[in-house]
Amino acid sequence: MMTSLRRTDRTALAEWWWTVDRVSLVAVIALVLIGLTMGLSASIPVAEKKSLGIYHFAARQLVFTLPAIAILISVSFLSVRQICQLAAGIAALAALLVVATLVIGDERNGATRWLDIGAFTLQPSEFLKPAVIVLAAWLLSENGRFSPLSGALTSGALVALCAGLLILQPDFGQAVLLLLVWMALFFVAGMPLTMMAGLSFAASLATLIAAQRLDHVQDRFVQFFAGTSDAPRQIDMSLDAFRAGGLVGQGPGEGVVKQSLPDAHTDFVFAVLGEEFGLVACLLVLGVFGVLMVRGIQRTLRQDDHFVQLASTGLLLLLGLQAFINMAVALNLIPSKGMTLPFISYGGSSLLAVSLTMGLLLALTRRRARNRLAPGALLDARFVT
Repeated sequence: MMTSLRRTDRTALAEWWWTVDRVSLVAVIALVLIGLTMGLSASIPVAEKKSLGIYHFAARQLVFTLPAIAILISVSFLSVRQICQLAAGIAALAALLVVATLVIGDERNGATRWLDIGAFTLQPSEFLKPAVIVLAAWLLSENGRFSPLSGALTSGALVALCAGLLILQPDFGQAVLLLLVWMALFFVAGMPLTMMAGLSFAASLATLIAAQRLDHVQDRFVQFFAGTSDAPRQIDMSLDAFRAGGLVGQGPGEGVVKQSLPDAHTDFVFAVLGEEFGLVACLLVLGVFGVLMVRGIQRTLRQDDHFVQLASTGLLLLLGLQAFINMAVALNLIPSKGMTLPFISYGGSSLLAVSLTMGLLLALTRRRARNRLAPGALLDARFVT
């Protein structure tokens, strides 16, 4: 059907098809299919331990995949102005829901990051990240419009507030990810190097304080640098899985680490992939993420709107850093942090949120002349109607 669309067609579908990055679309579909395969394999032991049907988690992942693809495609149709409006609405709602988790959230392992909604659970912080990054990018693009550094200070306050809410859950890793992306945007936006140096010092100091004051953060740093723990370490089991997998793996469903490795279908799905499909599959996944990053960078560099450049850069970093952190933790390159592998780990909130992130990125990097957002457009009364 898509191949029958002509460049001369003036329908919304034809315009979308010829302006969206189709290579990135194929890469995302590949990651989703890998995720469904790994969900089927890695989640069976977890389902059995919980006395659920062996395909319980795999079926739920498939159920979430359909709306996730719908979100990705529908969001990629949006104009730049609509993206700003959508981001503002999602950020406000997600922030309120994050506050709600602190009061009525479902507690797991000492953290209250989830809200029970019928048969499902929602993690609002997953949706907060891309929305806040888009808003921060707009504020930075408007910097100096009303007073010197007005956009930079406002965006910094917004990100700091949201990061503070995440730390209260507590979710230190997501807060650090949000701050890292914002600092990168701050640099890309052309802020003074002296301010960058001050921010870097403040971030280092905050990390040091967190490592001293927050027990769960301190434990992870100690385990990583000292390599000691009273209980069998997840990282040891993860590394054993990669060693057992070798070049081509043990075969689909033949891995054994998922029987004992906690969070094998979520945080450590990359280890299960390594054991069952080997180094070749791991490099394939790494390559697909690399394609997404390279294509995103290429399309971003072609944009001439400052907001689009910043927002696209932020969303790319958000997606890329999350993937890097998940894989690096599984390989014991950085301290342990519970973070999903985009499109592959089990989790409805994660899948929907990364689909939203990718949809926003595809929309921003579409090739179209009307991709510009005029300065102050968000403040125009005609814009918000």
